[in-house]
Amino acid sequence: MIDQPREPSALIAVVGGAQCSPAEAALAEAVGRLVAEQGLGIVCGGRGGVMAAVCRGAVQAGGLTVGLLPGDDPAEANPWVQVVIPTGLGEARNALVARAGVAMIAIGGSHGTLSEMALALKWGKRVASLRSWELPGVYKAETPEDAVSYILDSSVNS
Repeated sequence: MIDQPREPSALIAVVGGAQCSPAEAALAEAVGRLVAEQGLGIVCGGRGGVMAAVCRGAVQAGGLTVGLLPGDDPAEANPWVQVVIPTGLGEARNALVARAGVAMIAIGGSHGTLSEMALALKWGKRVASLRSWELPGVYKAETPEDAVSYILDSSVNS
């Protein structure tokens, strides 16, 4: 049984590949833990890889996790997603993930991750890249702590 998460003050979008390396999974799990420790929730695509790892880290730290699934089947969600939202939108759900977070951290990933990052930037959100795409306006973070610190520091210009 999963403990009830505390009410988050905001959701942070965490994006990355549905398949990831063990190193990317460790980064994502650390990001999830750090975000939850700040009293913030996670919103992601809700499936495997980076999404599962970030949710696992957040849940272990008592945080809230929201998964916006591409399909209609709630069973597609990883076991650490606490709020499962089957969108039925396929890859178009990437826009919902980007819109739902007040900021975004990208870890690894491919073109789906790139699309989420681009939308977040278009909407004026702070975006940190942790071993992911390097784009103008995106902060290149070196560690999970660095990424979380950047997205939380309102005094830093993106």
